[in-house]
Amino acid sequence: MHRTWRGRPFAVRKMEQLWRLVRESHEQPMTGTPRPVQLVKPDELGVTFIGHSSFLLQVHGRKLLVDPVFSKRLIVLRRQRHPGVMVEELPPIDIVLLTHAHMDHLDMASLRRVIRATRRLTGQTPEVVVPRGVEDLVERLGFSKIHGLAWWELIEVQGLKVTMTPCKHWGARMFRDTHRGYGGYVVEGGGQSVYHSGDTAYFDGFSEIGAKLKPKVALLPIGAYFPDTYRSVHTSPEEAVRGFVELGAEQMVPMHYGTFRLGREPMEEPLQRLEAEGERLGIKGKIKILAEGETMHLCPVPSIR
Repeated sequence: MHRTWRGRPFAVRKMEQLWRLVRESHEQPMTGTPRPVQLVKPDELGVTFIGHSSFLLQVHGRKLLVDPVFSKRLIVLRRQRHPGVMVEELPPIDIVLLTHAHMDHLDMASLRRVIRATRRLTGQTPEVVVPRGVEDLVERLGFSKIHGLAWWELIEVQGLKVTMTPCKHWGARMFRDTHRGYGGYVVEGGGQSVYHSGDTAYFDGFSEIGAKLKPKVALLPIGAYFPDTYRSVHTSPEEAVRGFVELGAEQMVPMHYGTFRLGREPMEEPLQRLEAEGERLGIKGKIKILAEGETMHLCPVPSIR
């Protein structure tokens, strides 16, 4: 028997939802303006929000991209805001981190552009770190090395420690290739550390990640949480703040909002709820909302003699 939902087949209902999101994504012109890339000193941590879940990280002198998506469309779903940084403005990229195979995180066209841009600048191409089971999707793109990780696995890449962390999500590229892994990353080097959760629902793993890896900065998702069934794979703003508190990190940067229409909540609502929850808990000063293209600098803490 076919699964039904409110009297209609489940697949039909899901297609109706998708078509509505696609239609709405084309109703308004894209907003936002790219900015010049701001580089930081090798002993500083730089976190640049590109949009959605895409970041440029500067850690211990290395340049990393996490889930870079620069494309205007994901097949038919159009982005609502321009990327905060243009590919052509990027510095040479040393490492690309991909959290899972969903198209709003692993975008083939964007990866090819990043690889070409770095090759033009240096003659070399970046290394890439992916969850186990995702290697085949990137093996022909031109990365210099491919590293596949499982949860809690640690590797050293170009002087940085990269640990894949658990999350509560799913990783299929298509509906049935469920062998593919998914997760987040903690990147450490030179006394700096940053955690990108990937897509995730709230789960008790936040406290474990904090206890084991002690990241100083946490990049956490706050969008695509309505209807409530979406919270089985995405955190609401309040749940993201709860995860941040349990991590014990010093700063939170929100992501996964405002770029693509993936949930039914109003586009402006995630940030409003995030700020209200930070205010309620008295931790608003620890939450740093970055505009697209904006860079957060964290200087090293001077040693006490």
